[in-house]
Amino acid sequence: MKKFVYLFDEGNSSMKNLLGGKGANLAEMKKIGLPVPFGFTISTEACNTYYDDNKVISDKIRDQISSALVKLEEETGKRLGDASNPLLVSVRSGAVFSMPGMMDTVLNLGMNDETVAGMASLTNNARFAYDSYRRFIQMFSNVVLDVDVFYFEQLLEEYRENKGYLTDPELSARDWQEVIIGYKEIVKKRTKNDFPQDPKQQLFLSIQSVFESWNNQRAIVYRRINKIPDHLGTAVNIQSMVFGNMGDDSGTGVAFTRNPSTGEHLLYGEYLINAQGEDVVAGIRTPQPIQSLQNEMPDVYKEFTKICQQLEQHYQDMQDIEFTVERGKLYILQTRNGKRTAQAAIRVAVEMVKEGIIDKKEALLRVDPDQLDQLLHRRIDEKFARKQVAKGLPASPGAATGQVVFDADEAELLGSEGKKVILVRTETTPDDIHGMVGAQAIVTSRGGMTSHAAVVARGMGKPCICGCEALKIDLVAMQFSVGDTIVKHGDIITVDGATGEIMLGEIPMIDPELSDEFQLLLNWADEERALGVRTNADTPEDAKKAFEFGADGVGLCRTEHMFMDPARLPIVQEMILSETFDERKNALDRLLPIQQKDFEGIFEAMQGKPVTIRLLDPPLHEFLPNKEELLIDVTKLQISNSDSQELKDKEKILKKVRQLEEINPMLGLRGCRLGIMFPEIYEMQAKAIFYAIADLAKKGIQTTSEIMIPLVGHVNELKVMRQLVIDAGVQVQNETGLTFEYLIGTMIEIPRAALTADKIAQEADFFSFGTNDLTQTTFGYSRDDAEGKFLQSYIDKKVLTENPFAVLDQEGVGKLIETGVKLGRQTKPQLKTGICGEHGGEKSSIEFCYNAGLDYVSCSPYRVPLARLAAAQATIRKEQGITE
Repeated sequence: MKKFVYLFDEGNSSMKNLLGGKGANLAEMKKIGLPVPFGFTISTEACNTYYDDNKVISDKIRDQISSALVKLEEETGKRLGDASNPLLVSVRSGAVFSMPGMMDTVLNLGMNDETVAGMASLTNNARFAYDSYRRFIQMFSNVVLDVDVFYFEQLLEEYRENKGYLTDPELSARDWQEVIIGYKEIVKKRTKNDFPQDPKQQLFLSIQSVFESWNNQRAIVYRRINKIPDHLGTAVNIQSMVFGNMGDDSGTGVAFTRNPSTGEHLLYGEYLINAQGEDVVAGIRTPQPIQSLQNEMPDVYKEFTKICQQLEQHYQDMQDIEFTVERGKLYILQTRNGKRTAQAAIRVAVEMVKEGIIDKKEALLRVDPDQLDQLLHRRIDEKFARKQVAKGLPASPGAATGQVVFDADEAELLGSEGKKVILVRTETTPDDIHGMVGAQAIVTSRGGMTSHAAVVARGMGKPCICGCEALKIDLVAMQFSVGDTIVKHGDIITVDGATGEIMLGEIPMIDPELSDEFQLLLNWADEERALGVRTNADTPEDAKKAFEFGADGVGLCRTEHMFMDPARLPIVQEMILSETFDERKNALDRLLPIQQKDFEGIFEAMQGKPVTIRLLDPPLHEFLPNKEELLIDVTKLQISNSDSQELKDKEKILKKVRQLEEINPMLGLRGCRLGIMFPEIYEMQAKAIFYAIADLAKKGIQTTSEIMIPLVGHVNELKVMRQLVIDAGVQVQNETGLTFEYLIGTMIEIPRAALTADKIAQEADFFSFGTNDLTQTTFGYSRDDAEGKFLQSYIDKKVLTENPFAVLDQEGVGKLIETGVKLGRQTKPQLKTGICGEHGGEKSSIEFCYNAGLDYVSCSPYRVPLARLAAAQATIRKEQGITE
């Protein structure tokens, strides 16, 4: 019979795919002798079987759960539902990858009207028993029965106010009994049924809810964002309860073995005396720093720090640990590799190498390249005054400015429209995840450093401030106040997640700097990687920034972006509107020195590293005014003054726009076709490059230039354009008396070019795969139209697994790249190859490029560090045979 249920002492950490992350870690901790409350795990395969059986827990699985329950009862000496000695359990989801979108934990399962009395008698603490029961009713009703927690919180708040209490611990056993009556009435009203009293019914309803949560909307959204496969399923962990709310010698907490925000090697976390786990993460009470436990319970603190060291050494990674103290005895409820910011990930990886826990290669694999974006964003400029309105806990570093919103749906909507918003909430729940994605930053008035908002924001790399109790949030008036200061919906605020400060208005920010640990990690990456990393840079400023970030050169300089500069656009328009060769040549002669200065700046910034310059490649009409706007202007002028010079000029431009207008500009007169039709344009650009090389050579500045002909589909196109560039080079060399070397190559962005690469290589010194256009021409998608109209729907409906413009389509576009490299090198074995599309900054695409034998990738300046790390990981993964 297939096994679906595993006791904790039957598993280990290698069974993560079967037991989920939590279940595997619980089994592993049990195996190494830690004080773990006993229990069992229902496997991910059971979840998948549940869906295969039309959302029914089969008798086979039910029988195995019941058998495991009997063994748990034997181990603990307690029985589920036994009024005299009741077993209470927690029910937790546990997917292979940690997912905030999964079902919340259910604690104290097994409590009913009879067992609560038994608990009161056994512990001689009626207040504890009834407090636990009301928590269970609230939690079970919300998580399993789908009753909004608001109704329970509202009743409790009204009860406290009527009794004059400020905090929950002031309520007596009698008070909790009265609250429980009210809670049951809420359940009856909202579900039309009594609160279930049968513990086994409670258990199976909870298990079913965990399985159901695998496909709830927030879990689906989280999986899509984090690229987690849908077929994995979730495990369910059933664990005997220990209680942190049995008095002042009890407590509960969450701790990291190192600081998850900074990476500092210092125990980091929070705890609450006389509380249960949900109190820490839900933000209902503001917890105390873990170091304070040393004064409250010195023996427990000493034991806990020792266990933290043991776990970190065992797992060779920073651990996120949940613990409970019951009447002075420490229990470890869970451990897992701790989520961390990019800053912390780098510091932890580097320091663990120095401490001898891991080696350099493992350190490089530990840091997710996608996370590095967090370190390459702006921070608040300290030169400007801060008008602080409040300060909370610095839960996730980074800074952001935006307008205040209080609703997750609105944050998602405005974020999708490109507006910058700060989501302000009393506390966040997994239901808010879509709004957190859309927001620039998150602020909560309750909760600590391990609350939902803090953990999720850190994972997303977003600034977050938690526990800002000074904020009085009024959702009806759509505003928050701090003393006499009122901030309304839509007002602009700035938040600093590194300090916890909330400030009024917008404050200027500055570019980031790379830490010493970051630089060291990237140096290690450079030692390992075999793939070059260049940058896409169209200005000297971009080139300089990329050089600072460690770029090996410029893989793509798009010259059309230079033409868009407002100062030179009138000359470009004059060139396009020219009726004769002489008129066009006159405009080009004025553009040449401007282009030359552009190239000189980029060459200088790269300090001798190779610079690949692509000759002009847009449809010419893009440089001219909008046709519809011109029509309106011409019509107005015709009505008001038909003989004006302005009207004649506008009519001339409109005529030219109509002449240049194309049915499909992407496939029209652009790229090398433009150079063949108007060779004087490409000649001017080639001369500008060569004059720049010559002038810099006179100053003793070394250059390495590569001239790229765009949109070649036939070898004869490249042959004509290659000769044009060579002729321009000879002319400049004759003029200056200098000789210089350069390469001439092409961008492979047409499927025909990839399929005939052996012929094209006869005229090319290098290939650069333009994967943006190659994706468009391979799929037959216009990128702007596809992304605006149907592409997201394709992804949602799983027609495509990824946006092919963000993640390289390895099956189709990738096959063309592999073909192009193979055929090109049949003709020229040493042919240099790379890619210069946006895929050059995406980690899985970088790995593909390395495995396909390319020499380099090219990406935007701020993604260069990411690409250096991803290139090193690709090398290490291939060496070690790691596949995913």
